[in-house]
Amino acid sequence: MTTSPGVDGQTRERGTRRRHGRVTVAAVVAATVAVATAANLVVYALGRAAGGTFRFTASGRAAEVDALTVAGFTVLPLLLGMTLVAVLSRRLRWIVPAALVVAPLLALVTVPVMTLPADLDTVSTVTLALCHVVLAPVAVAGLLAIRGLDRRPDASIGPGGPVGPGARS
Repeated sequence: MTTSPGVDGQTRERGTRRRHGRVTVAAVVAATVAVATAANLVVYALGRAAGGTFRFTASGRAAEVDALTVAGFTVLPLLLGMTLVAVLSRRLRWIVPAALVVAPLLALVTVPVMTLPADLDTVSTVTLALCHVVLAPVAVAGLLAIRGLDRRPDASIGPGGPVGPGARS
């Protein structure tokens, strides 16, 4: 693995294990997924406490959303998306700004696609919709953290355009 100097003079590794001080991109991805999962499990627990049954019909059979389902539907898409952005952000400068739009949009668009059509009780519907909504700001925070780690003098974009060594005047 090769290293390059960071903005602050610290050495960072290239790839998903880039370092900026002591924080790696992998740590940002893991923290983002952990925060989203914990928040969604709290929302789910509050929904259960408020009387949500989380039962619905799928293919003519009774089904129920449990805590493991909430965790899985939080971890898998967020982990895949954040990892993809983390890996591609070194080569494709537009990937983080694009993800800052796409991630919250997907989190919110899935409410009418997945949650509202299910024949859940009102408390369960609202709770699961809130779980989707929680993903939007958490994903944005994680993506902003990745973007912050990915700043290099030769690739930084300032208000007037590229700045730092290698920038053209």
